[in-house]
Amino acid sequence: MPDKLTNVTLITRFLLMGFPDDQVLQKLFASFFSLVYLAALMGELLIITLTTIDQHLQTPMYFFLKKLSLIDICYISVTVPKSIINSLTDSHSISFEGCASQVFLVVSFAGTEFALLLVMSYDSYAAICFPLHYETIMNRGAFMQMMTASWFSGFVYESIHVAGTCSVHFYGPNIVHQFFCDIRFLLTLACSGEQILEYVFIIISFCFVFVCFTFMVASYVFIVSTVLRIPSPQGRFKTFSTCMPHLTVVSMFSPVYIAYLGLNSKSPSSLNLFMSVLYSLLLPSLNPVIYSLRNRDMEVALWKFFGENVTPSI
Repeated sequence: MPDKLTNVTLITRFLLMGFPDDQVLQKLFASFFSLVYLAALMGELLIITLTTIDQHLQTPMYFFLKKLSLIDICYISVTVPKSIINSLTDSHSISFEGCASQVFLVVSFAGTEFALLLVMSYDSYAAICFPLHYETIMNRGAFMQMMTASWFSGFVYESIHVAGTCSVHFYGPNIVHQFFCDIRFLLTLACSGEQILEYVFIIISFCFVFVCFTFMVASYVFIVSTVLRIPSPQGRFKTFSTCMPHLTVVSMFSPVYIAYLGLNSKSPSSLNLFMSVLYSLLLPSLNPVIYSLRNRDMEVALWKFFGENVTPSI
C-alpha cells in the first residue's frame, strides 16, 4: 500500500508541451484542431444518423461502419478538446488522474478500432467469397458477437498497458512532449530501471497490430482471388469497389501507426508531433469522407435525408 500511495503522490500533475511556446502558433494549432474536430464530429454523426434511420443501410457492413464512427468520435474526443482548451488558455497542466484516464481511453479505443477493422475485413470476405451463405454466416447473433469481441479485445489490450504504466514510479520531470498523455512519452519519465516497460509496450503493440493486419491481408488475398475469377471487367470492378473504403482505411492507418510506434519518444521532434496528429486526429476524421465517397447507398441515403428524391448516378 505505501508503494501505491507513493506512486500516486510523487507527481500530481503533468505538463503537456507538445506544441511550441509561441502564443500565435498555439492559437493556430487550436484553430486547426477545432475545425478538424468539428468537421469530424459532423461527418461521423451524419454516418451514425444515416445508418440508423435508413432501412437500406441495415446490413452488417453499415452496422460495423456505425460502430466505427462511434469509436472515432470517442477516440478524438478524449484528447482533442483538452488540447484545444490548453492552447487557448495557455495552460498545459493535466492531473495525474486525468492523464491516466486519457491513457486508458486512448489505448482502449485504438485497440477496439483495430479489432473492428479486422471484423469488417471478415465481413467483406464473407460477402464476396461466400455470397450465397452470407446471411447465414453474418446473422445478427454472429455480428453482435464480433462487435462484443472487438470491444473486449480493446479492453484487454488497454488493461495490459495501463496496468504496466500505473505500476511504475514517476519522480520527475513531469513534462510530456506531446499534446496528450501518450503512453510512450509517459514511460520515458519513469524512474531509472523501469523504462523496460516502454519496450514491452512497443512489442505488445506491434504484435497486436501485426496479428490484426496479417488476418486482414489474408482476407484480401481470398477476396482478390475470388474477384479475379469474375468473367466481366465491370463485375470485377463493382465487386471489389465494395471493399475499397475499408482497404483504404487499413492501408492508411496500419502503416502510420506502426511507423509511429517506431519513432524515438525520448526527445521532442516535429516528426513525432506530426505522426501523432496524423494517427490520432486526421485519419479518424477522414473516415466519413472515405466511406461516403462513391458509395451509392450512402449517397442515396444522404439525398433522402435532405429531402431530395433524385438518385445520384454511379
